[in-house]
Amino acid sequence: MMAAPLLLDSFWVNRIAKYLVYGMLGIAVALSWGYAGVLNLGQGLFFGAGAYMLAMSLKLASQTSLQQGSDKPVPDFMLWNAEPGAPTELCCINKASFLWLPFQSQWFGAAMGLIVPVAIATVMGTIVFRKRISGVFVSIITLALVLLVRLVVIDAQPVTNGFNGLTDLGWFKVLDLEFDPYILPTYYLVAVSLSLVLFGTRLLVDTRAGIILQAIRDDQNRARYLGFDVPAYQTFFLAVSAAIAGFAGMLYVVVSEFASPTFMDLTFSITMVVWAAVGGRSSILGACIGAIIINMISAKVSETEGFAEAWKAVIGLIFVLVVLYLPRGLAGLAHDFVDRLVTRRPKSADRVLRVSDPSSQLAE
Repeated sequence: MMAAPLLLDSFWVNRIAKYLVYGMLGIAVALSWGYAGVLNLGQGLFFGAGAYMLAMSLKLASQTSLQQGSDKPVPDFMLWNAEPGAPTELCCINKASFLWLPFQSQWFGAAMGLIVPVAIATVMGTIVFRKRISGVFVSIITLALVLLVRLVVIDAQPVTNGFNGLTDLGWFKVLDLEFDPYILPTYYLVAVSLSLVLFGTRLLVDTRAGIILQAIRDDQNRARYLGFDVPAYQTFFLAVSAAIAGFAGMLYVVVSEFASPTFMDLTFSITMVVWAAVGGRSSILGACIGAIIINMISAKVSETEGFAEAWKAVIGLIFVLVVLYLPRGLAGLAHDFVDRLVTRRPKSADRVLRVSDPSSQLAE
């Protein structure tokens, strides 16, 4: 992963950086679904929230964001969407200026990219899990929530630019370093971030809280009878999953230079579940690798003549085959392969000892 930029051109470096961001989303889904037992069909909400928060700051950092001559910290599309000469034009711009004012600082946008997803997940988790709602009903609630927020973002076109999303963004900047999407520092920013998220999530699920969470996943009633605060554990890990997804959304904005309401499409959220299922929902690393592999296959198939219109069907077929024949995903297949190797070694060692020991042959 770290050596990829040395072998590829800038276009492919940027493309692989996007795949690594998707791998981070796979980790988020595996944490909430595989370890917490919460099938979240609205993961795109957290991803989109993180993306929009940072994109708002980068929009104001763009050299052309105020090209219309406005002296207020508002993006150019607000002036385009406002009706010229209307009495409400100045009022709308003033309200928007108040909303966008804090986002003049990129660090405020980055902080909100984590705070907003975590806040949404915490509120939702507290309400849902305290009411002991579980199973498919949680999936339906998260599905409805992401669709609701998507509609709000689209309908608030004067503030969010609606279907068009936020484009013409500036570059994320740390001190004097600007993260151009096609340079090596940007790729390594994503790669190192993914490595740290993998390492941190692995440590988290191995802690006492992670073990208790898996016990809750297997039998909530037993964990509750043992005195554990089940809703608190579920809410905490849902919030961690939301933070990872929000962080992934911010990184995606850095490497792609846009934020769109398509991030909150139901299709995109369900696709994340497919990634985790293919890689192995009970494996952090497996879900990450599954997300990267599926996106690489999707890109290749969609660009192949004859499959441009049917690539989603191909991915769907892969998902069906994995569910039928590899219920634990690629990670389960890898574990089975390793177990077979481990169980075969003692037998071969015993054979060597039996051949080399004359007394054992005489005993036979």
